[in-house]
Amino acid sequence: MIIGLTGGVVAQYPSYAIFLAMFLGALVVLVLMPIWIRLLRYRKIGQQIRADGPQRHLTKQGTPTMGGVVILFAVIVSCLFFAPVTPELVLALSATIFTGFLGFLDDFESVAHRRSLGLTAHAKLIGQGIIVLVFTIGAVNWTGLSPVVTMPGGFAIDLGVLSFNIPFGERFINIPWLYIIFVFLLMGGFSNAVNLNDGLDGLCGGCSAVCMAVMGMVAFSTSDRSLAVLAFACVGACIGFLWFNCYPASIFMGDTGSLALGTAFSALAVLTKTEVFSLIIGGIFIVEVLSVIIQVVSFKTTGKRVFLMAPLHHHFENKGWAETKVVTRFWIITAAFAALGFALWFQFG
Repeated sequence: MIIGLTGGVVAQYPSYAIFLAMFLGALVVLVLMPIWIRLLRYRKIGQQIRADGPQRHLTKQGTPTMGGVVILFAVIVSCLFFAPVTPELVLALSATIFTGFLGFLDDFESVAHRRSLGLTAHAKLIGQGIIVLVFTIGAVNWTGLSPVVTMPGGFAIDLGVLSFNIPFGERFINIPWLYIIFVFLLMGGFSNAVNLNDGLDGLCGGCSAVCMAVMGMVAFSTSDRSLAVLAFACVGACIGFLWFNCYPASIFMGDTGSLALGTAFSALAVLTKTEVFSLIIGGIFIVEVLSVIIQVVSFKTTGKRVFLMAPLHHHFENKGWAETKVVTRFWIITAAFAALGFALWFQFG
């Protein structure tokens, strides 16, 4: 069943519905974002810039943030119109929305207290943990998702070996603890990795659009139309957002958008059983996280920094690259990672 458009060409040609979802996602953002920006400016809701960040970013102080609110709304509208309502869609979209709400609380806390940091790390970790727990248990018991991680070449790791069942009426709820931990590392990792990537005008929106497009192709190739619509709705919303977020940005997506997009990407990876391949498709986000880890470990153990600044995009900024040059080259690298990941999945998945 499709809530919005149910008949005719849309129902007959799934690829048509997917492109319409992408178009609608972009259109909703293009129409609503100017209104949202004016409202944020009127309410004086702007980004708080870290004092220890690149000095050139201090000019961005006060730029409207929380553009992720409109991105999420556009994704929801597109899915309501063009996505068949399936358990997979409900789980992935719910996880995305609730993570976006968690990011909204983080952004609001930051704006309300006029500081660059919002919720505490523990609060965000607990929130993400609850979302992942519900998502994973729902995926295993509602959609029949196997708690098995498939590696390239057909090798599989069964993470359901420590499962136990809880009586629930006449049925049992299966709780695979090892798999829950794995999904938490994947979803929490990607959610925060995309958040780290959101440091330059247009960077996160462009990288996310590329990665989500590939995940949408994976979902479509596995005949999961609902997840394909979700992925391309995110692509369209990101493209529409880039109109306002390209340098110099008129608005930032904030944690509301970046945390939600990271969750959407990893939820698609789990539900399409491409968890391992997603590490390559979203390789740019992994590289960003690794740069932070390397920087912290090196400084704490030797007192020296490997990079001029972490995450990695700030390193190249401090080397004198123009912001647009860093963003464009990171988009290119993202496309290379995503293409490689899709090719490996197509060959060995």
